[in-house]
Amino acid sequence: MSSHSAGRRRVHRSVAMGLPLALAAALPATGTATAAPFPDARVIRTATLGEIPLGAFSNALLPGSVDDDHGVKLGGIGSDMYPAGREGEYWTVTDRGPNGQIKVNGTKRRTFPVPRFDPAIVKIRVCGDKVQVIDAIPLTTSSGKAVTGLPDQRSRDEAPYTYDAQTPLSYDPNGLDTEGIVRAGDGTFWLVDEYGPSLVHVSARGRVLTRYVPKGLGLAGADYPVVEALPSIFLHRKTNRGFEGLAQLPGGDLVLALQSPLSLPDGDAGDASRTTRLLRFSPGEEAVTAEYAYRFDPVDAVDPSEDDTSELKISSVVAVGGDRLLVEERTDRAARLQLVELKRRSSILGGSWDDDTTSPSLEQLDDPASAGVPVLAKRLVVDLNKVEGVPRKIEGIARVDHDTLALINDNDFGMTDGAGAFDAQGRLVDSGIRTTVTYVRLPEGL
Repeated sequence: MSSHSAGRRRVHRSVAMGLPLALAAALPATGTATAAPFPDARVIRTATLGEIPLGAFSNALLPGSVDDDHGVKLGGIGSDMYPAGREGEYWTVTDRGPNGQIKVNGTKRRTFPVPRFDPAIVKIRVCGDKVQVIDAIPLTTSSGKAVTGLPDQRSRDEAPYTYDAQTPLSYDPNGLDTEGIVRAGDGTFWLVDEYGPSLVHVSARGRVLTRYVPKGLGLAGADYPVVEALPSIFLHRKTNRGFEGLAQLPGGDLVLALQSPLSLPDGDAGDASRTTRLLRFSPGEEAVTAEYAYRFDPVDAVDPSEDDTSELKISSVVAVGGDRLLVEERTDRAARLQLVELKRRSSILGGSWDDDTTSPSLEQLDDPASAGVPVLAKRLVVDLNKVEGVPRKIEGIARVDHDTLALINDNDFGMTDGAGAFDAQGRLVDSGIRTTVTYVRLPEGL
């Protein structure tokens, strides 16, 4: 594991590549397109990450950070991926680390078997059918301490427990549940987080420079600068469903995608809603400059095996030229990619839909467009559920060239929920799911 801590190489910024003009021009002016997915999309290559003990990986980055990994292997790097400049190389990011749920006396408890795990930026190379780790950068605070994946605030976030759900753990105001990643032209990174939800600016060496959170969050005790710069309406994010997708537009603006609809006015309304939100953030201004309403397709259209609307999520957004994005709508079993364009007239920032006293809320509207909401128009590009060989739970997508995408799945560190996740000796009973990079070729002539 010495290659993770020594001889670290930096690469030049990656170049965003646009979609073919024929596809870009096919965007409808308004509403949701009804075009069928392209039937000839196919998997052309797959590569798998080998087994790397999580303790060895973490301790190579921050010595002594993990005393017992309970047999967990490195995983979870499929939270997102971003081109690293050289062919087959990508920046990825772990989420908060191994975690699961165990029911105790009828109540689910959130477990953290490796509570001192430090979320990390991981550079990978696809070489043949193997995924190699060629660099790793630990996330640290202003004073160099590890940024854990533990929840931030009591009553707002789930209570953390040990691997067996028997012993409470402490909250950590520095904790981040990192998800999306992009690399800026100056070599720094931008990440999004589900807890705040937050936008996080990170140095090239992993030090948190600034964490941008919703106004009114009141996060105290963090060992890095915290700026309340996001609309306060995002305080109503569903637990564990904060920001998950992040894209960098050609001009440098960032787009943050909320994984699921806000819980407005309550959790039941959020669970039943198909309307989530995107934010546009200007790094130069350090401010949100636009907000967009995004409408999911019905859940059974995204995943014919699912009837629970609350299972709909956005996990990845990818800039594809101009103000256009690929947006991944998914459940844990299926995913589809939609093309949208972020038009200035579509912004709802600062209007009544950002007021949590508005009734009905944006999330409660059965047909937001008929109520005058400028919902983003979208066009279905590909139904990944119909492409043989695509793994489940795709969370990261990168543009390879004009007709090829690279996909990465989140294997949850091989963890499953329930008391059977660990054996009698406290060692992980691995799910057998591996981190896989899958290349999908879209049909020629788009």
